[in-house]
Amino acid sequence: MSLLLRRRFFWEEIDLMSLLDILLLVAALLASGLFVLGRGSFAGWLATVVYGLMLAVLAIAGLALDSGVAFIPSAMSFEILGRNLGWRLDGLGWFFALLTVGAAFFASWYGSGEWGRKQKRMGLQHALLALNVLAMLLLLSSGDLLSLFIGWELVSWAAFAIMTQGGGPAVAAAYRYMIYALAGAMAVFAAIMLVQNVTGGLGFADLQTAISAMSTAQVWVLFILFAAGFGVKMALMPFHLWQAPAYSETPGASSAFLNAVSARMGLFALILVLVKLTGLEALGSLAIPFTFMSAKSALMWVAAITMVVPTFIALMQTDARMLLTWHGIGQGGYMLLGVLVGTSLGTAGGLMHVFNYATYQAALFLAVTAVIHRAGTSDLDELGGLITRMPWTYVTLLMGIIGLAGLPPMNGFVSKWMIYKSLLDGGQPLLLIMAFAATLGTILSVYKLIHNIFLGQLRREHQHLKEAPVSMVLPMLILAGIGFVTGFMPGLALNITDIAQRAIGGDMLPHHLGGVTLATGSLNMLWVVGVLIGAIGAGALIFYLLGNRRYEVHQFDNYAGGHFLSADIRYHFSHEFYPGLARVIGPWYRGSIVRAEQGIGILVNVAGDLWQAVFRVAYTPLYMLLVVVLGLVFTGSWGIVP
Repeated sequence: MSLLLRRRFFWEEIDLMSLLDILLLVAALLASGLFVLGRGSFAGWLATVVYGLMLAVLAIAGLALDSGVAFIPSAMSFEILGRNLGWRLDGLGWFFALLTVGAAFFASWYGSGEWGRKQKRMGLQHALLALNVLAMLLLLSSGDLLSLFIGWELVSWAAFAIMTQGGGPAVAAAYRYMIYALAGAMAVFAAIMLVQNVTGGLGFADLQTAISAMSTAQVWVLFILFAAGFGVKMALMPFHLWQAPAYSETPGASSAFLNAVSARMGLFALILVLVKLTGLEALGSLAIPFTFMSAKSALMWVAAITMVVPTFIALMQTDARMLLTWHGIGQGGYMLLGVLVGTSLGTAGGLMHVFNYATYQAALFLAVTAVIHRAGTSDLDELGGLITRMPWTYVTLLMGIIGLAGLPPMNGFVSKWMIYKSLLDGGQPLLLIMAFAATLGTILSVYKLIHNIFLGQLRREHQHLKEAPVSMVLPMLILAGIGFVTGFMPGLALNITDIAQRAIGGDMLPHHLGGVTLATGSLNMLWVVGVLIGAIGAGALIFYLLGNRRYEVHQFDNYAGGHFLSADIRYHFSHEFYPGLARVIGPWYRGSIVRAEQGIGILVNVAGDLWQAVFRVAYTPLYMLLVVVLGLVFTGSWGIVP
């Protein structure tokens, strides 16, 4: 009680309104300053320090929200066409903002050392990273539907800019991304205009009023428009094909940032509009005619399919970056599914998985970037045996894939366990099987990832490779360490998700430092990890002290499969790692999804060419004449002109 009183007194002494304004102002100054001064070698370190200060501001804001403050307002407001435009930061936006600035901090740190010095136009990368952070903060602190849409568009164009600045194949991938993004934006805009037509306003409360005043058909239209529009950026199936090439072709540190948090902006918008404002109960009552399903259950199945299909497509990838980006799509399905379960356990599990994913996916991409930095490739068929040359990068990747696969002792196990348990308690056995299938596919593909890069025989051309520099190794090891600490003590992460969960309006999940205690089953990671570490320690003691009969040999002084291995014998199976599954998945994937997307791309290109032809400068006088004639006819028909 005394702590709560001290907190309340503390917030009475602080102008809460300044926190969000400081955050947005600092982000804007950083982005503009880096565009002007970003060529200097100090730019990356300056940005890293500023992101650290922004994290401190967010920490203060988090204490305020945790002490009972509903939201942190901004003094910034505008009036556009008679509509008020404002911003405020609630617990849900704060949660995603914390991850956004945190991911930018590690990406900027990583790009400030040796890796950044060897990149072309690294100053522009730092500036565009800051621009993305600013756009995301504006989206996450939206105070109404209009500011939400403006932030949504700013995030799309900022992401497009950071994808294309590297040139090469990334430009084509970013162009495809913008086709999806613009289509999704138009769907969101149409939904907002529908709300405005019904209520005459664009506030969040107007959306709730509109739903109660609409017919069932209108609510269905609103749901489909919002779900499809926001689902595009989240890469929900069938709007998922843009993400893997667009994110994987973006330069390393920027790619780590995009993979960690950018697609999660779609999840934020879906939670805000469909869960917080519309309500899961309303979605559950929106029945699909002639079926036993509702809008809520249909969206849950979309999330489940998004978990499974991209995960098994990842098995077919021979590029490490493409493999990880395909998994990023699948992991988003876990997050949305957990939130849609609607129980305190499911919602906490889904939100915690957002946090967990940001830590291990960023670490994984930074580790793969370190491999590219030293070996010059991310092709899994051209690597192998790097554990002896890049041991710390190996440790990072190992910890990251354990988290991605959802295995102890990393934090990914905790959030996936919570999602599994919520599906089991909620009587959703088929969705639970889908989640298990996705986890199986993840385990298979991440084993392929670490095996083909670090295990097996070292290639002759990689004999003299060295570990990545400290400026690259340290940030990715810290990210992996966060994954371990929050897996060992998940209560630390659940304290953060509590703030977001309270903002959504759902029931809070009782938890402790080691996990959760439920009437139907509990999880205490202090015991799980303790026993695991104890078993590993006992095995190490037996091996090193009691056994001690090992004999180390060089990779090229070995014997396997009836052959003495030497530098001219390649003994590292990597190509077509899972040929059986590839034969099953490959024809279906290439024959249906890829061809469908190619058809859509051709139609868009044809439409774009026609649109460009219509507005060529040569025809401008003709169009002006037509506009004048039509204007005269229109005004004359209404009696405006005699």
